Parts: sequence; C-alpha cells; structure tokens
Amino acid sequence: MPSRISVFLGLVFGFVPAMAFAGERPVVVELFTSQGCSSCPPANAFLNEIAKGRPDVLPLAFHVTYWDRLGWKDPFSLEAATIWQDRYGHRFGDGSYTPEMVVDGMVSLIGSHRDEVNAAIEHAKRRQLATDLNVDKTGEIVAIKIGPGVGRGKIILVGFDHEHTTKIGRGENGGRTLAEFNVVRSIRPIGEWFGKPLEINERFPEGEDVAVVIESPDGGIVGAARLSGRSTR
Repeated sequence: MPSRISVFLGLVFGFVPAMAFAGERPVVVELFTSQGCSSCPPANAFLNEIAKGRPDVLPLAFHVTYWDRLGWKDPFSLEAATIWQDRYGHRFGDGSYTPEMVVDGMVSLIGSHRDEVNAAIEHAKRRQLATDLNVDKTGEIVAIKIGPGVGRGKIILVGFDHEHTTKIGRGENGGRTLAEFNVVRSIRPIGEWFGKPLEINERFPEGEDVAVVIESPDGGIVGAARLSGRSTR
C-alpha cells in the first residue's frame, strides 16, 4: 500500500485551510481494524501502546464489518465504522483496507507501519489547526463547548469503550486472545460549527467514554477532545 506521507506534507506546507490556531489539542489517530483480519493484531497492539502512553494523541479503533463473513463475526464491528472508512477510501483513492490508520483526517497509512505513523503524528502536531473544545458530562448529558475561530467544521460525537479482551474462536485469528483499547461503539454527526462560540447538549452515546471531533470541509481535524475527567493531554 503506497504511503500518503508526500500528500500530507504537501498539505502541511502548501494549502492550509483558514481555521483558528487555538493551542494544543490531541492528534486524532483512527485505526480501521477487525478481529477477523490476521494482519490487524500488530496495528491493534500499536494503538494500545498509543492509548496507554501518548496523552498528545486521541486514538480510536473502528471495527469494520466486511471481515465478518469470513469465519468470525467481530462483536464490535459497526456498519457506521465501515461507512466512515469508505469516506476516506474515496477521498484518498485507495479504497478500504485493514489495518488502516488515518492521522488527523489527512493521511492514510498501514497501521502496523509504526515509523510512518509516528512521523505523520509529528507533522500533524506541527500543523496543529485547532479551536478550543471542551467536553463534559452531567448525568446522562454530554455538554460540548466550542470556542470562536475562523472557518467551519462538522461536529462528530464518538462513543468508545476503554478496553476489551476477546478470545477468538474461528477465522484467521482463531485461538488467539486479543486485547483492544479505545474500541468505538458509536459515531454520529451532531451539528456544524461556523466559527462562532457554540454549546451543544447531547445524550451520552453508546460506550464508556466520549470524544468529540471537528472535521473541516477538506477532511482535516480542527478540534478534538474527550471528557474533561479523562483528558488526553
């Protein structure tokens, strides 16, 4: 699978969308994976390490559905994850595959290629387009506060579980026990941000924890946060 580093660098040093620079935020790393894929465990292990040791990164594991028919149905597979990845496949022109990691919405890489992923994370930190974003919880309500900035973006609410350990009964990983972190259980758009301060209240989604991501029209991430009590930075 060809690297998208060169494309990403062109975006970094060439066209930059008109968005506010508002301090540091976590770099979003999305892993598209499946328990039925024999190539995925090394990428899963890498994402687990990021989740445990990189407070500057928001890692999320999206379990896709298209491996479910090949011997093992992943209990965490989501049609919404498959659709979410398909958007990237069309934008990057490389289709959908596992294990794929998308860094800050701007570059697609093979998830087990650690050096390339780490390099993309560092480039994303230098780019660091951001707007202030705070996520809190009152009862079963998620309170989202977004600060002012220049530009606009789609607001995405993600529910995820911290950790699951699964004994795989069949398929390519049959007989293995997989530990997987930050497993996405739900994802949906909840509104649009147009550069002005905005507050949104939503019911707590499926999952143990919550992340909110703001995606600019070109697909890049310009805001990211998780619940205040579980800060990623």
